[in-house]
Amino acid sequence: MKKKVNWSVLTGAAFLMATSAIGPGFLTQTTVFTQSLGASFGFVILTSILIDIAVQVNVWRVIAVSEKRAQDIANLLLPGLGGFIALLIVLGGLAFNIGNIAGAGLGLNALLGVSVNEGALISAVLAIAIFLIKEAGKAMDRFAQVMGLVMVIVIVYIAVTSAPPVAEAALRTIVPLRIDLMTIVTLVGGTVGGYITFSGGHRLLDAGIKGKESLKQVSTSAVMGISVASLVRIFLFLASLGIITKGLAVDATNPTGSIFQLAAGNLGYRLFGLVMFAAAITSVIGSAYTSVSFVKSFSTKISSNENKVIIGFIMVSTVIFIAVGKPVSLLIMAGVVNGFILPVTLCTILFAAYKTRIVGDYKHPVWLTALGVLVVLIMTYMSGSVLIAQF
Repeated sequence: MKKKVNWSVLTGAAFLMATSAIGPGFLTQTTVFTQSLGASFGFVILTSILIDIAVQVNVWRVIAVSEKRAQDIANLLLPGLGGFIALLIVLGGLAFNIGNIAGAGLGLNALLGVSVNEGALISAVLAIAIFLIKEAGKAMDRFAQVMGLVMVIVIVYIAVTSAPPVAEAALRTIVPLRIDLMTIVTLVGGTVGGYITFSGGHRLLDAGIKGKESLKQVSTSAVMGISVASLVRIFLFLASLGIITKGLAVDATNPTGSIFQLAAGNLGYRLFGLVMFAAAITSVIGSAYTSVSFVKSFSTKISSNENKVIIGFIMVSTVIFIAVGKPVSLLIMAGVVNGFILPVTLCTILFAAYKTRIVGDYKHPVWLTALGVLVVLIMTYMSGSVLIAQF
Protein backbone atom coordinates (compact mmCIF):
# COMPACT_ATOMS: atom_id res chain seq x y z
CA MET A 1 0.00 0.00 0.00
CA LYS A 2 1.38 3.41 -1.02
CA LYS A 3 2.12 5.66 1.94
CA LYS A 4 0.11 8.88 1.98
CA VAL A 5 2.22 12.00 1.47
CA ASN A 6 1.91 14.43 4.38
CA TRP A 7 2.67 17.65 2.51
CA SER A 8 2.07 19.80 5.59
CA VAL A 9 4.89 18.08 7.50
CA LEU A 10 7.20 17.89 4.44
CA THR A 11 6.86 21.60 3.68
CA GLY A 12 7.04 22.40 7.40
CA ALA A 13 10.38 20.56 7.72
CA ALA A 14 11.64 22.17 4.49
CA PHE A 15 10.73 25.67 5.67
CA LEU A 16 12.14 24.98 9.15
CA MET A 17 15.48 24.11 7.54
CA ALA A 18 15.30 27.05 5.10
CA THR A 19 14.26 29.65 7.65
CA SER A 20 16.83 28.30 10.14
CA ALA A 21 19.44 29.01 7.44
CA ILE A 22 18.00 32.43 6.51
CA GLY A 23 19.00 34.32 9.64
CA PRO A 24 20.54 37.77 10.19
CA GLY A 25 23.98 36.39 9.31
CA PHE A 26 22.62 35.00 6.02
CA LEU A 27 21.25 38.44 5.05
CA THR A 28 24.42 40.28 6.11
CA GLN A 29 26.78 37.79 4.43
CA THR A 30 24.89 37.95 1.13
CA THR A 31 25.03 41.76 0.98
CA VAL A 32 28.66 42.06 2.14
CA PHE A 33 29.93 39.37 -0.23
CA THR A 34 28.04 40.88 -3.18
CA GLN A 35 29.87 44.14 -2.44
CA SER A 36 33.27 42.42 -2.46
CA LEU A 37 32.77 39.98 -5.36
CA GLY A 38 30.15 41.72 -7.50
CA ALA A 39 28.47 39.53 -10.13
CA SER A 40 31.01 36.74 -9.49
CA PHE A 41 29.24 36.08 -6.18
CA GLY A 42 26.72 34.19 -8.33
CA PHE A 43 29.34 31.46 -8.83
CA VAL A 44 29.75 31.14 -5.04
CA ILE A 45 25.96 30.82 -4.65
CA LEU A 46 25.76 28.13 -7.37
CA THR A 47 28.65 26.17 -5.79
CA SER A 48 27.08 26.38 -2.34
CA ILE A 49 23.66 25.25 -3.65
CA LEU A 50 25.18 22.09 -5.20
CA ILE A 51 27.10 21.34 -1.98
CA ASP A 52 24.00 22.07 0.14
CA ILE A 53 21.81 19.62 -1.80
CA ALA A 54 24.42 16.84 -1.57
CA VAL A 55 24.73 17.38 2.19
CA GLN A 56 21.02 17.57 3.01
CA VAL A 57 19.87 14.59 0.94
CA ASN A 58 22.64 12.36 2.39
CA VAL A 59 21.97 13.38 5.99
CA TRP A 60 18.16 13.36 5.91
CA ARG A 61 17.98 9.94 4.17
CA VAL A 62 20.26 8.25 6.72
CA ILE A 63 18.35 9.82 9.64
CA ALA A 64 15.05 8.62 8.14
CA VAL A 65 16.13 5.08 7.31
CA SER A 66 17.94 4.53 10.63
CA GLU A 67 14.98 6.12 12.49
CA LYS A 68 17.52 7.73 14.81
CA ARG A 69 18.72 11.26 15.50
CA ALA A 70 22.22 12.25 14.38
CA GLN A 71 23.79 12.01 17.86
CA ASP A 72 22.44 8.47 18.35
CA ILE A 73 23.74 7.44 14.92
CA ALA A 74 27.17 8.86 15.83
CA ASN A 75 27.24 7.02 19.19
CA LEU A 76 26.40 3.71 17.48
CA LEU A 77 29.24 4.33 15.06
CA LEU A 78 31.75 5.31 17.77
CA PRO A 79 30.78 5.56 21.46
CA GLY A 80 31.22 9.14 22.65
CA LEU A 81 31.16 10.66 19.16
CA GLY A 82 27.48 11.58 19.49
CA GLY A 83 28.15 13.49 22.70
CA PHE A 84 31.04 15.36 21.06
CA ILE A 85 28.93 16.32 18.02
CA ALA A 86 26.00 17.31 20.26
CA LEU A 87 28.34 19.61 22.22
CA LEU A 88 29.56 21.26 19.00
CA ILE A 89 26.00 21.68 17.73
CA VAL A 90 24.63 23.12 20.98
CA LEU A 91 27.51 25.59 21.40
CA GLY A 92 27.21 26.64 17.75
CA GLY A 93 23.42 26.86 18.11
CA LEU A 94 23.75 29.08 21.19
CA ALA A 95 26.22 31.38 19.41
CA PHE A 96 23.88 31.63 16.42
CA ASN A 97 20.87 32.20 18.67
CA ILE A 98 22.44 35.18 20.45
CA GLY A 99 22.98 36.68 16.98
CA ASN A 100 19.44 35.72 15.95
CA ILE A 101 17.93 37.46 19.00
CA ALA A 102 20.02 40.53 18.14
CA GLY A 103 18.80 40.37 14.54
CA ALA A 104 15.15 40.11 15.61
CA GLY A 105 15.62 43.18 17.80
CA LEU A 106 17.21 45.08 14.90
CA GLY A 107 14.35 44.01 12.63
CA LEU A 108 11.63 45.32 14.96
CA ASN A 109 13.69 48.48 15.49
CA ALA A 110 13.60 49.15 11.73
CA LEU A 111 9.97 48.03 11.32
CA LEU A 112 8.29 49.57 14.39
CA GLY A 113 10.85 52.00 15.82
CA VAL A 114 11.17 50.22 19.19
CA SER A 115 14.65 49.95 20.75
CA VAL A 116 16.78 46.96 19.77
CA ASN A 117 16.61 45.52 23.30
CA GLU A 118 12.82 45.93 23.42
CA GLY A 119 12.58 44.28 19.99
CA ALA A 120 14.74 41.39 21.22
CA LEU A 121 12.50 40.85 24.26
CA ILE A 122 9.30 40.99 22.16
CA SER A 123 10.81 38.46 19.71
CA ALA A 124 11.87 36.13 22.53
CA VAL A 125 8.34 36.21 24.01
CA LEU A 126 6.84 35.39 20.58
CA ALA A 127 9.28 32.50 20.02
CA ILE A 128 8.55 31.14 23.52
CA ALA A 129 4.78 31.37 22.84
CA ILE A 130 5.16 28.89 19.95
CA PHE A 131 6.45 26.26 22.39
CA LEU A 132 3.70 26.93 24.94
CA ILE A 133 1.09 25.74 22.42
CA LYS A 134 -0.04 22.13 22.88
CA GLU A 135 0.63 21.27 19.21
CA ALA A 136 4.00 23.08 19.19
CA GLY A 137 5.36 21.06 16.25
CA LYS A 138 2.47 22.01 13.96
CA ALA A 139 2.59 25.63 15.14
CA MET A 140 6.33 25.75 14.40
CA ASP A 141 5.79 24.29 10.91
CA ARG A 142 3.06 26.78 10.04
CA PHE A 143 4.96 29.78 11.46
CA ALA A 144 8.07 28.84 9.44
CA GLN A 145 5.99 28.52 6.26
CA VAL A 146 4.27 31.91 6.68
CA MET A 147 7.46 33.79 7.60
CA GLY A 148 9.36 32.07 4.76
CA LEU A 149 6.78 33.18 2.19
CA VAL A 150 6.83 36.73 3.58
CA MET A 151 10.62 36.87 3.10
CA VAL A 152 10.48 35.50 -0.46
CA ILE A 153 7.76 37.97 -1.56
CA VAL A 154 9.48 41.04 -0.04
CA ILE A 155 12.97 40.19 -1.34
CA VAL A 156 11.67 39.49 -4.86
CA TYR A 157 9.99 42.93 -4.79
CA ILE A 158 13.23 44.64 -3.68
CA ALA A 159 15.22 42.74 -6.34
CA VAL A 160 12.86 43.92 -9.08
CA THR A 161 12.95 47.51 -7.76
CA SER A 162 16.77 47.62 -7.75
CA ALA A 163 16.88 46.64 -11.48
CA PRO A 164 19.99 44.40 -11.35
CA PRO A 165 22.15 43.48 -14.40
CA VAL A 166 20.69 39.96 -14.72
CA ALA A 167 22.67 39.02 -17.85
CA GLU A 168 25.99 39.94 -16.19
CA ALA A 169 25.00 38.00 -13.05
CA ALA A 170 24.11 34.92 -15.15
CA LEU A 171 27.43 35.08 -17.04
CA ARG A 172 29.58 35.47 -13.92
CA THR A 173 27.71 32.64 -12.20
CA ILE A 174 29.23 30.34 -14.84
CA VAL A 175 32.43 32.29 -15.65
CA PRO A 176 33.48 34.14 -12.48
CA LEU A 177 36.18 36.80 -12.52
CA ARG A 178 37.20 35.84 -8.98
CA ILE A 179 36.74 32.82 -6.68
CA ASP A 180 36.97 33.21 -2.90
CA LEU A 181 37.27 30.03 -0.76
CA MET A 182 36.48 31.83 2.50
CA THR A 183 33.18 33.02 1.01
CA ILE A 184 32.19 29.51 -0.10
CA VAL A 185 33.05 28.01 3.33
CA THR A 186 31.07 30.77 5.08
CA LEU A 187 28.04 30.38 2.80
CA VAL A 188 27.92 26.59 3.06
CA GLY A 189 28.50 26.76 6.83
CA GLY A 190 25.71 29.31 7.20
CA THR A 191 23.25 27.33 5.06
CA VAL A 192 23.84 23.67 6.00
CA GLY A 193 26.48 23.81 8.72
CA GLY A 194 26.06 23.02 12.40
CA TYR A 195 22.50 22.52 13.63
CA ILE A 196 20.93 23.64 10.31
CA THR A 197 21.92 20.36 8.58
CA PHE A 198 19.76 18.38 10.97
CA SER A 199 16.82 20.73 11.69
CA GLY A 200 14.50 19.37 9.00
CA GLY A 201 15.67 15.74 9.31
CA HIS A 202 14.99 15.70 13.06
CA ARG A 203 11.63 17.43 12.52
CA LEU A 204 10.54 14.72 10.03
CA LEU A 205 11.61 12.04 12.51
CA ASP A 206 9.60 13.68 15.31
CA ALA A 207 6.58 13.86 12.96
CA GLY A 208 6.83 10.12 12.19
CA ILE A 209 8.17 10.40 8.61
CA LYS A 210 10.81 7.65 8.71
CA GLY A 211 11.75 4.25 7.30
CA LYS A 212 12.69 3.16 3.76
CA GLU A 213 9.15 3.71 2.49
CA SER A 214 9.45 7.45 3.29
CA LEU A 215 12.76 8.10 1.50
CA LYS A 216 11.22 9.74 -1.56
CA GLN A 217 9.28 12.16 0.67
CA VAL A 218 12.39 12.87 2.74
CA SER A 219 14.51 13.66 -0.35
CA THR A 220 11.74 15.90 -1.72
CA SER A 221 11.56 17.83 1.55
CA ALA A 222 15.37 18.24 1.69
CA VAL A 223 15.57 19.64 -1.86
CA MET A 224 12.56 21.87 -1.16
CA GLY A 225 14.31 23.35 1.88
CA ILE A 226 17.50 24.14 -0.04
CA SER A 227 15.41 25.58 -2.91
CA VAL A 228 13.62 28.05 -0.61
CA ALA A 229 16.86 29.19 1.05
CA SER A 230 18.59 29.47 -2.34
CA LEU A 231 15.71 31.47 -3.84
CA VAL A 232 16.02 34.05 -1.06
CA ARG A 233 19.82 34.12 -1.46
CA ILE A 234 19.63 34.63 -5.25
CA PHE A 235 17.09 37.47 -5.12
CA LEU A 236 18.92 39.21 -2.26
CA PHE A 237 22.14 38.93 -4.31
CA LEU A 238 20.38 40.46 -7.32
CA ALA A 239 18.91 43.26 -5.18
CA SER A 240 22.35 44.07 -3.76
CA LEU A 241 24.00 43.84 -7.18
CA GLY A 242 21.46 46.27 -8.66
CA ILE A 243 22.34 48.92 -6.06
CA ILE A 244 26.12 48.30 -6.14
CA THR A 245 26.41 48.49 -9.95
CA LYS A 246 24.67 51.87 -9.86
CA GLY A 247 27.55 53.10 -7.69
CA LEU A 248 25.30 54.05 -4.76
CA ALA A 249 26.95 54.25 -1.33
CA VAL A 250 26.02 51.36 0.97
CA ASP A 251 26.09 51.96 4.74
CA ALA A 252 28.76 49.62 6.13
CA THR A 253 27.11 49.53 9.58
CA ASN A 254 23.83 48.17 8.16
CA PRO A 255 24.52 46.93 4.61
CA THR A 256 21.29 44.98 4.03
CA GLY A 257 19.06 47.75 5.45
CA SER A 258 20.91 50.24 3.27
CA ILE A 259 20.29 48.13 0.13
CA PHE A 260 16.55 47.95 0.86
CA GLN A 261 16.36 51.70 1.55
CA LEU A 262 18.28 52.63 -1.60
CA ALA A 263 16.04 50.34 -3.64
CA ALA A 264 12.64 51.44 -2.29
CA GLY A 265 13.09 54.47 0.01
CA ASN A 266 11.55 54.53 3.50
CA LEU A 267 9.14 51.73 2.56
CA GLY A 268 12.19 49.66 1.62
CA TYR A 269 13.72 50.25 5.05
CA ARG A 270 10.49 49.15 6.78
CA LEU A 271 10.42 46.06 4.56
CA PHE A 272 14.02 45.37 5.56
CA GLY A 273 12.84 45.42 9.18
CA LEU A 274 10.10 42.91 8.33
CA VAL A 275 12.53 40.57 6.51
CA MET A 276 15.19 40.85 9.23
CA PHE A 277 12.59 40.09 11.92
CA ALA A 278 11.11 37.16 9.97
CA ALA A 279 14.58 35.74 9.26
CA ALA A 280 15.75 36.12 12.86
CA ILE A 281 12.64 34.90 14.71
CA THR A 282 12.40 31.72 12.59
CA SER A 283 16.12 31.08 13.14
CA VAL A 284 15.64 31.51 16.90
CA ILE A 285 12.93 28.83 16.80
CA GLY A 286 14.89 26.49 14.48
CA SER A 287 18.13 26.82 16.44
CA ALA A 288 16.51 26.22 19.83
CA TYR A 289 14.41 23.26 18.59
CA THR A 290 17.33 21.53 16.83
CA SER A 291 19.90 22.17 19.56
CA VAL A 292 17.62 20.59 22.17
CA SER A 293 16.85 17.68 19.81
CA PHE A 294 20.58 16.86 20.02
CA VAL A 295 20.56 16.37 23.78
CA LYS A 296 17.10 14.99 24.51
CA SER A 297 18.10 11.38 23.78
CA PHE A 298 20.77 11.58 26.52
CA SER A 299 18.24 12.29 29.27
CA THR A 300 14.64 11.21 29.85
CA LYS A 301 14.12 14.41 31.87
CA ILE A 302 15.05 16.56 28.87
CA SER A 303 12.98 14.38 26.54
CA SER A 304 9.85 14.59 28.72
CA ASN A 305 10.28 18.35 29.20
CA GLU A 306 11.50 19.18 25.69
CA ASN A 307 9.43 22.34 25.19
CA LYS A 308 10.46 23.71 28.60
CA VAL A 309 14.14 23.13 27.77
CA ILE A 310 13.67 24.86 24.38
CA ILE A 311 12.09 27.84 26.17
CA GLY A 312 15.04 27.89 28.58
CA PHE A 313 17.47 27.87 25.63
CA ILE A 314 15.71 30.91 24.11
CA MET A 315 15.68 32.72 27.47
CA VAL A 316 19.43 32.12 28.03
CA SER A 317 20.22 33.42 24.51
CA THR A 318 18.14 36.55 25.17
CA VAL A 319 19.71 37.24 28.58
CA ILE A 320 23.23 36.91 27.12
CA PHE A 321 22.37 39.31 24.30
CA ILE A 322 20.81 41.89 26.65
CA ALA A 323 23.81 41.63 29.03
CA VAL A 324 26.61 41.61 26.45
CA GLY A 325 25.15 43.60 23.56
CA LYS A 326 25.16 42.96 19.82
CA PRO A 327 27.75 40.33 18.82
CA VAL A 328 29.04 42.21 15.78
CA SER A 329 31.32 39.60 14.20
CA LEU A 330 29.47 36.59 15.65
CA LEU A 331 27.00 36.26 12.77
CA ILE A 332 29.60 35.76 10.03
CA MET A 333 32.06 33.84 12.25
CA ALA A 334 29.34 31.39 13.34
CA GLY A 335 28.88 30.53 9.66
CA VAL A 336 32.63 29.91 9.30
CA VAL A 337 32.71 27.71 12.43
CA ASN A 338 29.76 25.68 11.13
CA GLY A 339 31.68 25.24 7.88
CA PHE A 340 34.38 23.46 9.93
CA ILE A 341 31.83 21.28 11.77
CA LEU A 342 30.19 20.14 8.50
CA PRO A 343 32.94 17.71 7.28
CA VAL A 344 32.89 15.96 10.69
CA THR A 345 29.12 15.49 10.82
CA LEU A 346 28.73 14.55 7.13
CA CYS A 347 31.62 12.07 7.30
CA THR A 348 29.93 10.43 10.32
CA ILE A 349 26.64 10.09 8.44
CA LEU A 350 28.36 8.61 5.35
CA PHE A 351 30.12 5.93 7.43
CA ALA A 352 26.83 5.15 9.21
CA ALA A 353 25.05 4.67 5.86
CA TYR A 354 27.02 1.43 5.38
CA LYS A 355 26.62 -0.05 8.88
CA THR A 356 23.83 -2.67 8.95
CA ARG A 357 23.41 -2.27 12.72
CA ILE A 358 22.37 1.33 12.00
CA VAL A 359 20.52 1.21 8.65
CA GLY A 360 19.61 -2.48 8.38
CA ASP A 361 19.44 -3.78 4.80
CA TYR A 362 19.16 -0.28 3.27
CA LYS A 363 21.50 0.34 0.32
CA HIS A 364 22.66 3.97 0.17
CA PRO A 365 22.95 5.17 -3.47
CA VAL A 366 26.59 5.09 -4.61
CA TRP A 367 26.24 8.42 -6.44
CA LEU A 368 25.00 10.10 -3.25
CA THR A 369 27.94 8.66 -1.30
CA ALA A 370 30.36 9.87 -4.00
CA LEU A 371 28.84 13.37 -3.82
CA GLY A 372 29.01 13.32 -0.03
CA VAL A 373 32.68 12.23 -0.01
CA LEU A 374 33.46 14.96 -2.55
CA VAL A 375 31.81 17.55 -0.31
CA VAL A 376 33.76 16.30 2.75
CA LEU A 377 37.05 16.59 0.81
CA ILE A 378 36.18 20.01 -0.66
CA MET A 379 35.00 21.47 2.67
CA THR A 380 37.99 20.00 4.56
CA TYR A 381 40.39 21.50 2.00
CA MET A 382 38.62 24.86 1.93
CA SER A 383 38.27 25.04 5.73
CA GLY A 384 41.94 24.05 6.13
CA SER A 385 43.02 26.70 3.60
CA VAL A 386 40.97 29.36 5.42
CA LEU A 387 42.44 28.29 8.78
CA ILE A 388 46.04 28.41 7.48
CA ALA A 389 45.40 31.83 5.92
CA GLN A 390 44.35 33.16 9.34
CA PHE A 391 47.77 32.37 10.88
